[in-house]
Amino acid sequence: RLALGAAVLLVVVALRREPLPRSRMAWGHLAVAAVVANIIPYFLFGWGEQRISSALAGVLNATTPLFTLVFALATRTEPRTTAIRVIGLLLGFVGALVVMAPWRAGIGAGSLPGQVACLLAAASYGVAYVYMRRFLTGRGLPPLALAAGQLTVATVLLALAAPVVARTPITLTGDVVASILALGALGTGIAYLLNYRLIADEGATAASTVTYLLPVVAVLLGILALGEPLTWNVVVGTAVILAGVALAEGRIGQRVEGELRPTAEAPSPSSIPDQRL
Repeated sequence: RLALGAAVLLVVVALRREPLPRSRMAWGHLAVAAVVANIIPYFLFGWGEQRISSALAGVLNATTPLFTLVFALATRTEPRTTAIRVIGLLLGFVGALVVMAPWRAGIGAGSLPGQVACLLAAASYGVAYVYMRRFLTGRGLPPLALAAGQLTVATVLLALAAPVVARTPITLTGDVVASILALGALGTGIAYLLNYRLIADEGATAASTVTYLLPVVAVLLGILALGEPLTWNVVVGTAVILAGVALAEGRIGQRVEGELRPTAEAPSPSSIPDQRL
């Protein structure tokens, strides 16, 4: 998946004659981003989705904006914390708990370890968005070059690790190959180009809100394509998660004027040592 995504972007970079990063520091930051944005979450989602439904995995992935907001506030990438934002965060995590349904672990939706793995993957995405915003975007490097560099580093790191950790036999059937091609070229290559552009233009938390659509798409495809059951807690939890994220982002309700704690003034977008999905 990563090799195909990197190949697509490297071809586009070559056609557009855009330079890849040259400094060791930039490649070091790309390596960190590759670990927290690609290697860790891809493994956790791959492991987790063998134990839970695709619909539930998609819902848990939708907590990414909540984690992104927490990490952005902790690192002061976000300028302030308001009461409405805190309420949204708490509401979102309540929704995640409803979806995970720990009171019925192992029944219907899948095992609790699989759910925790997907939730940790979403948290890793949250770290990645803030890290990329802080250390990679906004430093004069085009989003295309950053995306190509990150996926290339991730491919190299996994290629080095594969002889040690990837010893399970692989059966490349037609549907498996088609799925990998789709995930690599579209879901990774093209998606990461758009991801870096969103982070550069809108910021870490706003860019992470693309995951709002994941529960809807995952639930519908899980039902239509895989015949997965639709349980009440997935529906209710999805609604609560999306409501919490919308509150945290100030998309519904009125923003509370008073700040809960003072922080430094937000720097202008051009001065942020920019930073993921």
